Formats: sequence, structure tokens, C-alpha cells
Amino acid sequence: MNKIAIVGAGSMAEALISGILENGLIDKNNVWVTNNSNKARLAALEERYGIHGTYDLDALFAGADIVMLSMKPKDAASAIESIRQHVTEGMLIVSVLAGVSMNSIEALAGKSLSIARAMPNTSAAVGKSATAIAVNERVSQQQLEMTKQLFGTVGLAAFVEESQLDAVTGLSGSGPAYIYYLIETMEKSAVGIGLEKGMAKELIVQTLIGAAEMVKNSSKSPEQLRREVTSPGGTTEAGIRVLEEHGVQQAFISCIKAATAQSKRMGEALCSTLKVGN
Repeated sequence: MNKIAIVGAGSMAEALISGILENGLIDKNNVWVTNNSNKARLAALEERYGIHGTYDLDALFAGADIVMLSMKPKDAASAIESIRQHVTEGMLIVSVLAGVSMNSIEALAGKSLSIARAMPNTSAAVGKSATAIAVNERVSQQQLEMTKQLFGTVGLAAFVEESQLDAVTGLSGSGPAYIYYLIETMEKSAVGIGLEKGMAKELIVQTLIGAAEMVKNSSKSPEQLRREVTSPGGTTEAGIRVLEEHGVQQAFISCIKAATAQSKRMGEALCSTLKVGN
């Protein structure tokens, strides 16, 4: 991996820049970034990471073997059209644009391209993203490895079919918000039973970390682990009974299905706005 040119300089771009540099994947002199017009943002990234921010597209793309698209999805058409003459078929195009299909990217660029479309989540900012990646048939084995290494710098990376990305969005793309919602609810209940909010937060966060590690490292299913701590007539059983009475498990299932359906609708609407097909 020689050089990466990043188009769009938002929080996801910064998370990946940080991951790339912390893991020594690409030298900082070979990390280049641009955006639409926010010069202050480019200057801040240059100062923070020692990378290159530029509006000189010739310099940005010269020698780049990876081009990352990380602008806002609504700006995809204008952004891709502005760089199309600089993008070559030998480059790997890595897109983190939610709802913008690989066919749409090729249509906007007006040429056949090697494309990896990724769906990371906001936990990339702390190196704990769960990223799903789909690639088209033009991606080589070497480019496949490059993509895995790239997203491996910010967490777990796994490959899926592009048709599965809406489901991934509903599950892990939006997933951090579901966990934040759970923490928010547990904090409210803690205060309601007389615990100090700061201490309650520490207890809740450590409980979640511990439970996640148990699921990750144990050969037992989450259901088995739950049953093992749910003693008949005990406190856990009393709590679980209330969750079941309120249909919390079904609510989470419906939540993820709704987010998945919305992702699909948004993708279709975006493609219609961009005047390209799925």
C-alpha cells in the first residue's frame, strides 16, 4: 500500500487516518486528503497528523493506489464527477458512502473500477468498529488484502455481499446507538434506585464490557450464558421476567428490521436523486 487519497474529511475519514498511522500501514507523507471547501478542517488534520491536505487534484491522486470516498452521500454525484478524470482503473476505490451502490459509483465515474464498499460504524473513532465490506468482481486478491488491512486498523473487518449491506447497517451500523440507548436507560434506572449517576455509569460500562468479553471468548451461546446467571427465584430471573413481559426482545428485533428497511429506502431514494441506478 503506497499512497491513499481521501476525498472528504469528516469524522470517519479522520478515524481511518488515525488508524492507518497508529498501525504504520501507510507513511504519513503518503496520506493525502481533500474536501469541498473547508480549509480550516484540512489545516487541522494536517497539524494533528502530519498528513497532506490539498485542493490540487493532480497532487492528490498522483501515485495513489487507494482512493477513499468519504464525503456526505448527498454530495457523491458532484464529488465523483469532479474527480473522475483523475481516477484510473488501476486504483482501488474504497467507499464509505451509505446507500451509494458500486454500480452507482461506476456510473458517476463513467468507467469500470475496482470498488470496495464498506459500512463501518462510529466506534471506528476508538478502534473498535465492526466493519462489513463488499467488493465487486474487479477487485484483485491484493486489493482485497489491502481493504482488509485498511479497515482492520479501526476494528473488526468482515466481507459480505453488497445485498447484505442494508442488513449490516441496521445491525452494526446503527448498533452503537442501540447500546447507548440501553446505557441511557440503565443510568436512569440506577438514579431511580438511589445510585449516584457517575458511579452507576462506571458500573454499567464495565458490566457491558465484561458481558461482551464473555460472549466473545466463550464457546457458549448468549442464551446459555444468560441462563447460567438466571437462578430460579433469584434477582436476575425477576428482572428478565419484566423484560419478557414488555416484549423487549421482540422490540429489538423490530428495531433492527426497521433500521434495515430504512437503509434500503434511503439508498433507493439517494440513487434516484443522483439519477443513477442501483
